[in-house]
Amino acid sequence: MTSIAIVGAGPGLGAAVARRFGREGFGVGLVARDRARLGLITDGLAGEGITARGFSADVRRPEELAAALRDLADALGTVEVLQYSPVPHRDFMQPVLDTGHRDLVGPIEFSVYGPVAAVQQVLPGMRRLGRGTILFVNGGSAAVPHPERAGTSIAFAAESAYGHLLHERLAGEGIHVAQLVIPGAITVGHARKDPDALADTLWRVHRERHGFRHYADDLDS
Repeated sequence: MTSIAIVGAGPGLGAAVARRFGREGFGVGLVARDRARLGLITDGLAGEGITARGFSADVRRPEELAAALRDLADALGTVEVLQYSPVPHRDFMQPVLDTGHRDLVGPIEFSVYGPVAAVQQVLPGMRRLGRGTILFVNGGSAAVPHPERAGTSIAFAAESAYGHLLHERLAGEGIHVAQLVIPGAITVGHARKDPDALADTLWRVHRERHGFRHYADDLDS
């Protein structure tokens, strides 16, 4: 069995993606800080017949994240799909003129160091498989910087650049790297931004394997 690792898994998008890929036969590994919440999600997935395990890690601690992903692969099989989609902290979203250099430490740890640590951990396994998918999920400021959300705008730009470089470099090895930009809030019942609709979109990106940046909805939505 191969697995999907969902970094930043929660009861909304993370659980929806877990169900979507789990139905396709993937072992599901959920990575987040809150061990109790992970337990609730994995119990719910088990009730649907999906093999799922939770692994506790803080994405701002690269060694801790790498260790969780190593344990995940040992428990569930080689990571074939990595989704990096933690929700940024509210204090990352300050106006640009109020943002000093120390205010960028958290966003950069969250959106650059975390993804790099995760990719470096799972990439050798994908190379051994000869296939893989790396999915970055970001808010709208990844595409259009927002002056009131400077930390995430700056850090998402760096994460986007990293993802695009990986997309170019790894395509020839059968490893597809893509980004899904979700403008505005994930909204239950929304035709395109409901968690289940987004999970279907991410499954489609994984299967169709073309292009780097994809949009869940119009940027002004």
